[in-house]
Amino acid sequence: MADSNAIASRVKTLVREGFDHEFGKPRVPSQADPEWQKIRAAGTTLWLDTGDMDEATRLWTSEFAALTTNNTLLNKEVQKGIYDGLVGKAAAALREAAPELGEKELLLEVAFVLNAYHGLRLVEQFDAHVSVELHTDLAHDVERSVAYGKRYFDVCPERFYVKVPLTAAGYLSARRLAACGVPINFTLGFSARQNYLAALLSRPDYVNVFMGRLNAFVSDSGLGDGKNMGEKATLATQRMLLRLRAAGRSPSRLIGASMRDGRQVATLAGLDVYTMPPKVAEQYRQEPATEIASAVDADPPVAFAEGVRLEDFNGATLWEVPEPFQDCVESLLKKDLDRLSPADLQTHFEQAGYGDFLPRWSQTDLETIASDGKIPVFRTWQDQLSAGRIGLDALLNISGLCSFATDQQAFDERVRSLL
Repeated sequence: MADSNAIASRVKTLVREGFDHEFGKPRVPSQADPEWQKIRAAGTTLWLDTGDMDEATRLWTSEFAALTTNNTLLNKEVQKGIYDGLVGKAAAALREAAPELGEKELLLEVAFVLNAYHGLRLVEQFDAHVSVELHTDLAHDVERSVAYGKRYFDVCPERFYVKVPLTAAGYLSARRLAACGVPINFTLGFSARQNYLAALLSRPDYVNVFMGRLNAFVSDSGLGDGKNMGEKATLATQRMLLRLRAAGRSPSRLIGASMRDGRQVATLAGLDVYTMPPKVAEQYRQEPATEIASAVDADPPVAFAEGVRLEDFNGATLWEVPEPFQDCVESLLKKDLDRLSPADLQTHFEQAGYGDFLPRWSQTDLETIASDGKIPVFRTWQDQLSAGRIGLDALLNISGLCSFATDQQAFDERVRSLL
């Protein structure tokens, strides 16, 4: 069996080779921007959602604080070929440190090297916090998620946030990592109720609502114009987190993620954090709003197509956190949480009448979801959604994870071709 400590030590040395960043001193000069200052004054911290160094450099100002990467964004960088040499170097070092390492483990380790190395390059350039994401193969494995999460943090404790995906195992992994002091970006959230559980059980630094994918589901499915579904879920989540923070029950802050339109920058002002794709940031700077005020207490209108009801697709799961659901969470918190398994978590919600919250997806389900792409095909899931057997938040969550896994596979295939 490979010595995991020896591998971790060798990998850390390799990744940090030549890293001599002086924290507090970014390499890229940044000027203040009055338009971004207005958004900051409304209470929103600004991040960029890109791993592309050139894109980020073009947009960076002193108001930005962090960058987010993910499996999709890192795959784009890897496919450029810029890290082909590093792949060979990492593989040679790993084979020397652990000759018995199998191909699957070797791929995991090389992916770790590339993710951490790219994250350090972003840190050097911008002196920013950088979110680095776990390999999708770890999404349902608590022990290994915790182990790799600790290793990411150990590479750059000054600037790395660790992205853990929202799964049954992810809730437990994030909890353990957060308890160890690892700053967590708990990703792939789609609803207030998902993040209610995360805030109280896992207590990560950050949770997410992927608003753009919610809007796309509604419009692509012909359920409505797609406007404001994601925004409504995001604002409901923000208000819920503000209440929990005011009560001293959770430190979690909200990231408004999967932004698609520059106008959202003004209409969602007051969210804890935006992570903006470069296109969104550019759109807003080209047409900034004249007046900026917090929109956290406002609820935007949501319009559906004729004859469509919210119940037809279990849409209320996006923003409602009903009292029975809260009671279910409270009863969970009284259990011996450190002994819970992912299946225990699913069983708890099933027994409380919330089997739609953490569904047990079959292999056929997963294959169908993966073939659907980023946005699930409504007709395939319509009966289960309308019957309340699965929540829309749960469906979009597993769809997002599968789409990231597809990009991770493309990443791994390029690495495999170079080994």
